Amino acid sequence: MLSRIAAAIVPAFGHLTISSDRPATPTGTIILGNHTSLADPGVVLAALRRLEIEPVILATAGLWRIPLLRSLLTRDGHIPVHRGTARAADSLEAAIRALAAGRNVLIYGEGRLPLRKDAAEAAPENFRSGPARLAAATGAPILPLGQAGARRITSGTRSKQLAGIITAPARRPRLHVHLGVPLHLPAEIPAATAAAHQAVTAAWRTAARRLGEPAALAA
Repeated sequence: MLSRIAAAIVPAFGHLTISSDRPATPTGTIILGNHTSLADPGVVLAALRRLEIEPVILATAGLWRIPLLRSLLTRDGHIPVHRGTARAADSLEAAIRALAAGRNVLIYGEGRLPLRKDAAEAAPENFRSGPARLAAATGAPILPLGQAGARRITSGTRSKQLAGIITAPARRPRLHVHLGVPLHLPAEIPAATAAAHQAVTAAWRTAARRLGEPAALAA
């Protein structure tokens, strides 16, 4: 349901294009993306739906406090992440079960939004170990995903975020999502985390270059 809603709404807020290096996405894959904006989950879901992929998302548990959104998240089997609590490990176990059932799981390597206030693109920040631990526990491949442009919809302070959402339908910023080639990570968690970060950074760079973003063009 969320994927369908995103696919219907996102085109009103920007012009979305997609590119891919992969021949096809197998079931039971960890889709690993870069997180830059409150808008990018919607952008990513809309892009994946065009490719007939509807993943389970690992998302902050705070979203389940929003009544309507809680119903949609629960209905689609998305997974709340209770960071910093005794329930933090529950999300990993739920993701393992989803992968075993043949679902694709979408997870963000950084685990949080960047602290900067500008709307420009920048390479992904350091990754947490969660994606690497999930891959090690399941043997599932990761599909690196890079998205660029979502910060042009909304980013910065609360007032700037609101202004961005209100004006986006008139501005229609360009958005691009790029899918890399699925790969299996090394067994060691530090090496796996570094490899995952490198792969997602490469996918982000491709997406950002498609938009002519200076951060990607200068690298």
